[in-house]
Amino acid sequence: MHLANHGNLILEMERFMDPKIDIHITDALKRSHQCATIQLDFQLPKNFKLKYTDQEGKEVQPVIIHRAIYGSIERMMAILIEHTGGKWPFWLSPRQCVVMSISEKHNEYALKVHQALHGAGYYVDHDLSDKTIQKKVREAQLAQYNYILVVGDGEQSTETVSVRTRDNVQHGQKSIPDMLAEFAQLTREFK
Repeated sequence: MHLANHGNLILEMERFMDPKIDIHITDALKRSHQCATIQLDFQLPKNFKLKYTDQEGKEVQPVIIHRAIYGSIERMMAILIEHTGGKWPFWLSPRQCVVMSISEKHNEYALKVHQALHGAGYYVDHDLSDKTIQKKVREAQLAQYNYILVVGDGEQSTETVSVRTRDNVQHGQKSIPDMLAEFAQLTREFK
């Protein structure tokens, strides 16, 4: 097939596909990617001799609506990963939160916190290992957990958690209901 014929073939095929909406998004490098598309198709119903009977009893040929919300899930994921640099927003993150205990005697309270947050529907892990707290925090930051919740004597006695984020900012102590309210707000606002 010659290039000129190929070009004509593309033009010929485009006549069969009618109005189209393409959604383009821009990645971190300002490149445009087509992700979603919605297009009307008048040709396939003709080819397949599709008909339906309307309310008045008339035979009518339908119109097919083709839609691809993501284009390809792989391309959409690649764009999201690149755009966020692997630092997923909380509402989309597979690693929203990790609860870690300072020592073995805080493990039971850490599990209680884990269950409260996980029970509310959030992605929560726990680290009850015997590593130092500095090592646990560093590993959680490298794993890109949005929130790192540390529990020790003070937190256990006041039923709070010591909150830090993956960028190593400490946010002080917060109660579990306060954490749940913060998580809910982040999810609601797509942050």
